[in-house]
Amino acid sequence: MEQRILENITFKVDRRKLFETYHIEEGSDDSKRIDQLIIEAEKIAKPKAIYKLSTIDEKTENTVFIDKMKFTSRVLRVNLDEVHRAFPFIVTCGMELEEWSLKITEMMEQFWVDSMKEQAVLQAYQAVQNELENRYHLGITSTMNPGSLEDWPVKEQVPLFSLFGDPKKLIGVTLTDSFLMVPIKSVSGIIFPTNGQFESCQLCPRKNCPGRRAPYDPGLGESKYRFSHG
Repeated sequence: MEQRILENITFKVDRRKLFETYHIEEGSDDSKRIDQLIIEAEKIAKPKAIYKLSTIDEKTENTVFIDKMKFTSRVLRVNLDEVHRAFPFIVTCGMELEEWSLKITEMMEQFWVDSMKEQAVLQAYQAVQNELENRYHLGITSTMNPGSLEDWPVKEQVPLFSLFGDPKKLIGVTLTDSFLMVPIKSVSGIIFPTNGQFESCQLCPRKNCPGRRAPYDPGLGESKYRFSHG
């Protein structure tokens, strides 16, 4: 099916957010240094994304075949129950920014740069979302990411990456033996149209999670997906 690479993604550091996050005062030595790093990052960064329009071929109780590739997850299978197409994707801050960041040795500056890389990958993800809306007019969508739930472990990165052939050649992202992505600030997953917003957080009981996007719903696993977390 149709596969698209997004390479000319505009990257703009959210300076205000960085200053608020790290309590940096205007006019301080830290503010001058972080402004210098922002200039460098924006000049170097080339965040990238790849996605494809895929067909859902077959479904069993706990598996779903996307473009003839098998994925094992009860949650994913149920979420795609009434869906005939989905959009696998990989987004990344880019090796250019990754390699530049590795030259930063001062600890506090490493935190600043790490946040810039996070912003870059989020902007790449938003570019995918924007293009999907413009091209396919999907309306409400949800996203699932391998490793976000016990039900869909990180090893499921392997079939997802296989959908794209060679992501390293296409956008510079590789998968390690432990199924982690390089550059680290990369995200993969599947975007799909839905009648109601789904977040993996709804099925995750972890407390005090800084990345939580939705409250834990202790009854959802049993009522919708027919499993419990114990």
